Amino acid sequence: MHYWLVKSEPETWSFEEQKKKGVEMWDGVRNYQAANNLKNMKVGDLAFFYHSGKEKQIVGIVQCVKTAYIDPTDPTGKFVAVDFAFQEQLPNPVTLQKIKRDPRLSDIALVRQSRLSVMPLESNDWDIIYKLGKNA
Repeated sequence: MHYWLVKSEPETWSFEEQKKKGVEMWDGVRNYQAANNLKNMKVGDLAFFYHSGKEKQIVGIVQCVKTAYIDPTDPTGKFVAVDFAFQEQLPNPVTLQKIKRDPRLSDIALVRQSRLSVMPLESNDWDIIYKLGKNA
């Protein structure tokens, strides 16, 4: 299994909407590096759901349930979408500020490439962030 972080403006698609919908297509990614990350996802992979914009925090977890396919919202046919299923809401959202303050997380893509909307995470980084989200 691989671990990821995906970002969305809550005004565009929020974790609450994901939770209500259950399974939904993750579309609209138009950055080649982010799109390549979507292409590398496998069924069963987990991703932190990050609210970008004003919130800047990880709020929950989704699971890849359908691998990359042509994004129907892309008129060029160059970009892909995947389907995610709601997995878990974190009791304590993990803010970007908290992540940046933790020296163990200084090398993750969220800190180094903050504008990237889909990024991989190492399993040890996933574990650290998950524990931060479960504990007060």
